[in-house]
Amino acid sequence: MSALTRTQVFDTLRRNALDVVPELDPAAFAAERTLSELGCNSIDRAEIVTLTMEELGIVVPVHEFQQGYDLATLVDVMLKHA
Repeated sequence: MSALTRTQVFDTLRRNALDVVPELDPAAFAAERTLSELGCNSIDRAEIVTLTMEELGIVVPVHEFQQGYDLATLVDVMLKHA
C-alpha cells in the first residue's frame, strides 16, 4: 500500500465529520480549526477520529489525542502512525 498523504488524511477526516455531523459547514473546514470550533461535541469527535482511523487502517494510541488539536495536528498525529 502506498503511503498516505496529508491531503488523503484531511479529506477522510473532513468526509467523516460531515457524515457524523451533517449540519457542519463544509466551507468552514480549515487546517487551523478544531473539530470543536466546527461544532462537534466530544462524542462526535471520538466517532470522527475512530471512523477516520478505521478507514485509513491506522491505530493511534488514545493518549496521543489532546483536546483542542486543530485539524492539521490531527492529520500529523495520524500520519505518524500510518
